[in-house]
Amino acid sequence: MNASAPAPGPTTADTLRSALDGLLDGLPPKQAAAAVERLIASYRGRTPTDAPVLRDRSDVAAYAAYRMPATFEAVRAALDGLAEAAPGWAPDSHLDVGGGTGAATWAVDATWDGPRTTTVLDWAEPALALGRELAASSPSAVLRGAEWRRAVIGAGLALPEADLVTVSYVLGELTPEARRAVVAEAARAGQAVVLVEPGTPEGYLRIREAREQLIGAGLRIAAPCPHDGTCPIEVGQDWCHFSARVSRSSLHRKVKGGSLPYEDEKFSYVAATRFPVEPAPFRITRRPQIRKGLVLLDLCGPSEGPSSGLTRATVTKRHGDLYKAARDADWGQEWPPGS
Repeated sequence: MNASAPAPGPTTADTLRSALDGLLDGLPPKQAAAAVERLIASYRGRTPTDAPVLRDRSDVAAYAAYRMPATFEAVRAALDGLAEAAPGWAPDSHLDVGGGTGAATWAVDATWDGPRTTTVLDWAEPALALGRELAASSPSAVLRGAEWRRAVIGAGLALPEADLVTVSYVLGELTPEARRAVVAEAARAGQAVVLVEPGTPEGYLRIREAREQLIGAGLRIAAPCPHDGTCPIEVGQDWCHFSARVSRSSLHRKVKGGSLPYEDEKFSYVAATRFPVEPAPFRITRRPQIRKGLVLLDLCGPSEGPSSGLTRATVTKRHGDLYKAARDADWGQEWPPGS
């Protein structure tokens, strides 16, 4: 009789949800709802400011329950794009700028094995304190050993050098001048830089501007773009964004006032490096449309050539294995798969 395979252990996402449930159990619903409403306005970019969005423990607790699972999944998806373009590379050091409660550090830990030094910078001490508590409950030595440091995120920021610099859901909180300064400093300090913003037209424009800055600073685009050329999207007509599926815990559903066991987080991102990468030849920019006997794929391709820019590919049954791959393909993935 064959021995059964051991049951898989909890994923990083599972561990994070459990840690959030444990720390935030008993959060007063009315207080949480009020804090969440204010945080939604800041998250959607309605209240750009030079002051921390997270002001106290109740704000931070509400933020962690409301936003941390979605931020984790969006950043992890962006990091997957970088990992695909640089399959032989892994960061030995990670710097998370404006990291708050540390969702990006958990995403990095879910993407690459350690050992690795991790530093989280944020201007809100309550966010750093809760992030430290969450990390202490993780089985990961990398997360438990992370350094949490207070810093003003804006013009004048000086960053230590790191293999990987992440800046997620931060640029929308900054003035245009501070935003450019933070991106410039991230480009100077990091061997690889990953920037993530909400998948709104405004979030895309911030990523598009930052992408141009990174290229101007000498970095190469690793993802999601297949090239370092000008973005082919006409501003005002469309925007580049992707989607990540987020599983909701009972606490998450309670804080967000939802009933479904999942949600889809829309995000825009760019990953760039100072070392050679192999970006995807094409990227699926919309959810594939599956029709009878064919699949329609909206793609972003090379900056030059007959299939340059934004194109639509029709994959039919006569394409054999490629047709099967197209039926299984998802928004945001490289095309063709495994290229």
